[in-house]
Amino acid sequence: MLSGEELQILTTSFWVAANAVLWSLPFAIAAAFALSRPRFPGKLALDAITHLPIILPPVLVGFVLLMLLGRRGPVGALLAGAGIQFAFTAKGAALATAVMIFPVFVRSIRLSFEATDRGLFEAASVLRAGPWDRFLSVALPLAGPGILAGMVMAFATALGEFGAVITFAANIPGKTQTLPLAIYAVLQQPGGEAEAGRLAMLSFLLALLGLAAAALLQRWAVRE
Repeated sequence: MLSGEELQILTTSFWVAANAVLWSLPFAIAAAFALSRPRFPGKLALDAITHLPIILPPVLVGFVLLMLLGRRGPVGALLAGAGIQFAFTAKGAALATAVMIFPVFVRSIRLSFEATDRGLFEAASVLRAGPWDRFLSVALPLAGPGILAGMVMAFATALGEFGAVITFAANIPGKTQTLPLAIYAVLQQPGGEAEAGRLAMLSFLLALLGLAAAALLQRWAVRE
């Protein structure tokens, strides 16, 4: 049985991961669809920006977010005037996680768009369907199972994010402390190995479930 503290950690982790996926979803779909096109101006730049969080250290990503969206940052100061704060909040943890999972999310969805038969787009074009009509009525429905698989994979990845979250949102119990941050916190305490082991096993099981669900959805997509 999970303790009340562990349930709180799980709740925070799920909230952060779910919001990270939902916030990044429309941008991931747009970027994936654009990158799945044969060629267009700026494709290399978009591809590089999309994969930047994989190349940069997660702590650096969190630091950049802190400099931009902290209370004294150029964007954070404007948001603070409107009563919106990201730094050291659960929303900030979700935002940092969304940035870190974005490359994985885009790649999963991009593969679905690239697997779509180009002849269907040509047929829709012959029938005088506009770009938005072709996207909404052809590309998006056919890529639907792949998008769902990408969401599951992104969610599982989000549950394990550490560096960017602890830098931008800190490690505040009951507020921003997710599973990886909780494992790190208890390891700093004398005799915390047993609790860290419990949390690590829970994190491991959730990751396996996420991978299994994504694999099942991908198989379903192939059959469709």
